[in-house]
Amino acid sequence: ELRHQRALNEKLTYECALLKRLKFAAQSERHSADQRSLLEEELDSDLAAVAHEIEQLQPTEAAATNKQQPKRTPLPAKLPRHEIRHEPQSTICSTPGCGCQLKRIGEDVAEKLDYVSGVFTVERHIRGKWACAQCQTITQAPVAAHVIDKGIPTAGLLAQVLVAKYQDHQPLYRQESIFGRAGLAIPRSTLAQWVGTCGARLQPLVDALKAEVLGHRVLHGDETPVAMLKPGNGKTHRAYLWAYAPGAFEATRSVVYDFCESRAGEHARAFLGDWRGSLICDDYAGYKASFAQGVTEAGCLAHARRKFFELHAAGKSRIAELALNQFARVYEIEREVKDLPALQRQEVRQSQSRPALDALHEWMVLQRQQVAGNSATAKALDYSLKRWTALTRFVDDPQLPPDNNWIENQIRPIALGRSNWLFAGSLRAGQRAAAVMSLIQSARMRVPTGLIT
Repeated sequence: ELRHQRALNEKLTYECALLKRLKFAAQSERHSADQRSLLEEELDSDLAAVAHEIEQLQPTEAAATNKQQPKRTPLPAKLPRHEIRHEPQSTICSTPGCGCQLKRIGEDVAEKLDYVSGVFTVERHIRGKWACAQCQTITQAPVAAHVIDKGIPTAGLLAQVLVAKYQDHQPLYRQESIFGRAGLAIPRSTLAQWVGTCGARLQPLVDALKAEVLGHRVLHGDETPVAMLKPGNGKTHRAYLWAYAPGAFEATRSVVYDFCESRAGEHARAFLGDWRGSLICDDYAGYKASFAQGVTEAGCLAHARRKFFELHAAGKSRIAELALNQFARVYEIEREVKDLPALQRQEVRQSQSRPALDALHEWMVLQRQQVAGNSATAKALDYSLKRWTALTRFVDDPQLPPDNNWIENQIRPIALGRSNWLFAGSLRAGQRAAAVMSLIQSARMRVPTGLIT
């Protein structure tokens, strides 16, 4: 009874600490890079302000002597230049008694970076009419293809609306006011019509992207909840946005989102269809039926590590600390082999990762025999031990990454945008959003960040 009470107290203490951490503490398992960037920006601003104040307090001569010219990176040559000439009002020497004509001997150039908000322009497509006087016929060049037939927006304007809505999470009413400041307030109803038409026109491209993704042997899979307005009662219910992407070691950089009404496993089976390969995912039961039909399960080592991280964060468990150290060793090896060719990556994994994982498994088995069955430590150990084959499958397959972090990174923009969406207005709206976001995110994955405009 005493052992049972101790295990129960440990379990309740762990759950209480975990709930407090989920409610009040940072959600990330490590220091957020975004938070670090934000802090650095504030520090840089403060440092620049202090430096300016010190410069203002120094005597004029001392400031001129001590000031060092920083080495500034030149502005990109591809940016358009607009020259502003500054010349004297008179080229006659103003020295008393001289009056000679001044001669230009050179110039100083200082470049300033400027930014102008969006500006509307009009494309005038002029098609000439050519008539034959003899046969009484008229000839014209064919009309160029447009996304919206007989519509006024160009492909560039439509792309701006879609990217602003689905990537920058700007609702259409905000875009209406933004366009108004640029000189033409396009009604949000018109923008909504454009978005709906584009969603339908882009669907064949999304279908082709899906076929390309399913052409790979290794896929990542994950899902995230999105509120959807339920017809009839004006309330929302929990829908899900599923995400699929080729493996982190595959050459193709793409992702396809699939918006569904629920988290049922039938949605995953419907998307995968006849695909048979290795699916990297968490332990969600919805994928189990696909595994029974021939799909190979590849587990997520990050999820297994997360159980011990939560255990250590809740109570500074010694067992959790030792497990985290062993996981850290495996991930250190992965950082060393991630850029190696497949065969070399497999050789290093077999020679270094395999012994480390075997030792970790043996240690977990021994620890499991010494802890109570209903304790939080037992649950963390059981999560890994019951899925050990799937968790370590990456050691024998060089194309498999050790975890599912790749797809979680691609689904993060969706999670960031939920605060602006609030909910999807309908199933069709959610599917349209998934289609457009698939194209946008895939384009961002294939283009270097510095080239995105």
